[in-house]
Amino acid sequence: MTGGFWTDDVTRLLRVGPGFDLRDVDPDAKPGTEARKREGIEELVRSAQQLRGLQEKLFAQSRLGARDRLLVVLQAMDAAGKGGIVNHVFSQVEPYGLALSAFKAPTEEERAHDFLWRIEPRVPAPGMIGVFDRSHYEDVLIQRVRGFAPPEEIERRYGAIVDFERRLVDDGVRVVKIMLHISPEEQAERLLARLDDPEKHWKYNAGDVDEREFWPEYMDAFGIAIERTATERAPWYVVPANAKWYARAAVQRIVISELQRIDPRWPEADFDVAAERARIERTAGMRWPA
Repeated sequence: MTGGFWTDDVTRLLRVGPGFDLRDVDPDAKPGTEARKREGIEELVRSAQQLRGLQEKLFAQSRLGARDRLLVVLQAMDAAGKGGIVNHVFSQVEPYGLALSAFKAPTEEERAHDFLWRIEPRVPAPGMIGVFDRSHYEDVLIQRVRGFAPPEEIERRYGAIVDFERRLVDDGVRVVKIMLHISPEEQAERLLARLDDPEKHWKYNAGDVDEREFWPEYMDAFGIAIERTATERAPWYVVPANAKWYARAAVQRIVISELQRIDPRWPEADFDVAAERARIERTAGMRWPA
């Protein structure tokens, strides 16, 4: 997949492979393209129809029993652009085929169960694209950094996540995990921008500043989680996200690529097309009583 906006296969460039080290990823980088912001915005619009078409096929084939679906897991530090991805990439698809779940801090009831208890019911149904805005990975990220769970429990969770995602894949779920990677300097600019705009004060969370104090620990936690849970069938992609336009275009291309791997097809009609056409034509001249 090269030519036009993309000069190289961005999905290959951003996919985590053997020897991955998060410290090697430059948040300012734009792998796979030499384009600028304007071209990035145009690419997002240009590829929207391709994304929509693949989603519609995915949904249509499920009506006749196909089990295929796509789960996109978005993870990032605060203000990295997860909301922008949802608004600019997934708003392009038909809402009937999209299931968005935003996982916040667990409730008291959720804390009384295993960490995957609240996740499993939100797995997308056949034919759907599911998007997790944060996910089960919070339980090996913030809980590791803040010490909310003991080290041996964190270790157990890595294995539980791999087993969970293996079960999903075996049931027809294509799992793709994306980390939006920004720099602490870029995050600071975005947080300050929220303070500068009264219409964005509602988005500001003072707790985000507290978490900035643990930036190195969070990067270590991300790196370990990615290394421990990246598998051939449930891959991780790390997307440089200092440039919002690049991150959005890259995520869109990753999602399109994953849907192409599913290769959804239009289902064949389970009725006689010619007979149904004739029935419609027989009623074409009907007039309803006044």
